[in-house]
Parts: sequence; structure tokens; C-alpha cells
Amino acid sequence: AEEFKRVSLAHDVLSDPEKRRIYDQTGNENGTAGGFGAGAGGFGGGFGGFQDIFDTFFNSAPRGPQSRVRQGQDALINVKIDLKDAVFGTNKPITVDTAVTCDLCKGEGTAEGTHPETCDTCHGQGYMQRQVQSILGTVVQPVECPTCRGFGTVIKHPCAECYGEGRVRERKPLTIKIPAGVTNGARIRLAGQGEAGTAGGPNGDLYVELRVNPDPTFSRDGDDLVATVGVPMTAAALGTTITLDTFDGPQQVQIPTGTQSGDVVTLKDLGVTHLRGGGRGDIRVQIEVRTPTDLTEEQKNLLKQFSELRGEDLQVSETVTHKQGGFFSRLKDHLK
Repeated sequence: AEEFKRVSLAHDVLSDPEKRRIYDQTGNENGTAGGFGAGAGGFGGGFGGFQDIFDTFFNSAPRGPQSRVRQGQDALINVKIDLKDAVFGTNKPITVDTAVTCDLCKGEGTAEGTHPETCDTCHGQGYMQRQVQSILGTVVQPVECPTCRGFGTVIKHPCAECYGEGRVRERKPLTIKIPAGVTNGARIRLAGQGEAGTAGGPNGDLYVELRVNPDPTFSRDGDDLVATVGVPMTAAALGTTITLDTFDGPQQVQIPTGTQSGDVVTLKDLGVTHLRGGGRGDIRVQIEVRTPTDLTEEQKNLLKQFSELRGEDLQVSETVTHKQGGFFSRLKDHLK
């Protein structure tokens, strides 16, 4: 109830021009003459007993000057790596365009032998007061000083290298440790390798987002590597051994007799290193049986003879039931 009375009294004083004039001159919160003197113009004396009310409603308590010491910003860069780097991990050198502390002024932003000076506009407060209209009438609120930008000091003699910023742009070399098993889009945090802070403030962090380049042989499925290998139909029918170049060197892949398109041969423990827990995934070799399209007449006749030997009717081969199977399925059964 007491607080409501004080708010009502404040509104009564501020809404009455004569009472407001007396209050501005005397500081008497009843709006009558006889109070203590105050500065002219409505700025010198403040609001006396009403100040805490205004602070509560308008957050108008004066703020001190801001510190020039600030932490540097975090930075994000994209780095491309090969699939092999993701499989085994690597140390990758990079160059980062970033803000670093000025060597000439050591981050202070001032010329040698000088220091930031008190702002003449706000007299070191970092803020100025302005009148604004509110439900209680005209009140005073602090605003950031446009001259010093809230710092309370100005750099009148800036550093010739950084022009008062305390930082300069520079291409900085770094080496990133990329762990084995990382995935495309993974982020690595390098603490303190972001942009330099101002006036001796701490550096921000650098985040490295990894982009894995497509590989001509392998795609990735979890921690497995998948390769598609084409073999002639004769090799698929009779079985063979092929050589596959892997990240661990050449590996022999056994193609069983009667292999069909889509069959998979697995090479154990030659895939991607598990990011956590050790061990590796597998290589899955998907077989693609290639049917020749450029047969000579002699080759066609030989295939027809082979088909006749198997008792196959080429005219109805497209309508055979699933149980009967296709040419390669029946060839596989014949060779068992």
C-alpha cells in the first residue's frame, strides 16, 4: 500500500507542470517549494525519493563504464579430408584467417607512451542521460555515450598498426589432430585458437567442421567400407580371385563359383576404425556380374550350344518361375 501511494504521488507530481517544475528545482517530492536545492534543468538534482521507484519500473539505475577487456569471438571453419584420413586419423596442417593480438601495442590499441583518456562527453561514466516519455510522465534514462561507446575512455592516439583495435588480421598456421573414425560433419574444438580478445582478454575457441571427400572406390556405411566390383559372367559362373586396392594395401577377394549380382564378399577388420572402443569395421565387396553386349557370332553360337546342353528354352526364359530361377541360378546349381 505504501509503495502504491509513492507511485501515485510520483505520477501526480510528473503530470502537473507546476509541481514538476518545483520538483526539478527543489527536489521536494510533494511538488511544493521549500525543499533542498537541486541543479538546474532537471538533470542536476535527480529524483530524490522517487529514484528507487523509477529504477524499479524503468531499470534506469546508472551503469558504470564498460571494460575494454573482452573475450575474443569463437570461429568456425570447414576442412576437407580424404576418406583414408577418416579411417586412420591424421595430423592435418591448416591456415586460419583470424584476429590476433597486435604485437606493436600488445593489444592496448594505443600508440607507444600513451593511454586511453577520460571521455570529455560523458566524463568517464560511459553513459549519458536522456529524457523519455512514460506512463509516469517524462523520466530520465541512461544511454550509451556515442563518443566512447560506453567505455568511459577514448583512444586519442591510436596504434599505427591496429588503428586502436588492439588486434590485426593474420593468417595463422595450425595443425589439427583428426581422430580415427570421424564422420562427415564432425566438429573438433580447439580451445583458445579462436579470435584474440581485446585489451588482453582471452581468445575464443576455434571449431573445425570436417568434410570427407568422396572416394573413387569406397563409400561408407557406419564403420564399414563398401566397394562395388564388376566381374565377367564367366568369372562369376566359374569362380575367380580378384585383387582389390584397399587403404591397407592390395587384398585378394575370392569370388565363389556361381556368384550372382548383388552377392557380397566380406573382408573382415579392414574398414573404418571405431571412434570409441578400438577395432575396425569390415569391407563389404558387392559383386556386379557384367553381361557382355558385344558378342561375336561365334560367341553367340557357343552360348546357344551351352544353353541347348542345359535344356534351356531361350524363347521362354523371361517367363520362368521364381522356383526355376534364372540362367545364372541354374548354372550355379549345375556346377555344384
